[in-house]
Amino acid sequence: MNIILYEPEIPYNTGNIGRTCVLTNTNLHLIKPLGFSIDEKAIKRAGLDYWKYVKLFVWESFDEFLEKNPNARIYYATTKTNKIYTDVKYEMNDYIMFGPESRGIPEDILYHNKENCIKIPMVKMGRSLNLSNSVVVVLYEALRQNNFEM
Repeated sequence: MNIILYEPEIPYNTGNIGRTCVLTNTNLHLIKPLGFSIDEKAIKRAGLDYWKYVKLFVWESFDEFLEKNPNARIYYATTKTNKIYTDVKYEMNDYIMFGPESRGIPEDILYHNKENCIKIPMVKMGRSLNLSNSVVVVLYEALRQNNFEM
């Protein structure tokens, strides 16, 4: 599996997600600009001693990612769709993309990929779940569907 963080802003979230990726044998793709340095103490603290084992790919832009991964099947996690993340049949080489904590995936990306947008259901009072929690929810569903082949 592959997790894409589009312009992540908070190092602790990325560190937690990196730790999850190590323990699930999942690749982590970061799309720049990042709101922190990947050498920051905060990211390493959140990722604990797992950070050095993260299968990490850092891309200068989403366009560069798409150019280097032309056959990537990407699901876009957003609150702006009706399709629930469990309505999808995930394959082991799929990519699941999450946007920056403060604003989510840009509207133009979502607009051009409506059929692959997914959401985590929640009550209306909140905007969204924490990024690292959202990654875990969707990633583990994708892994469950694939018999936890890690």
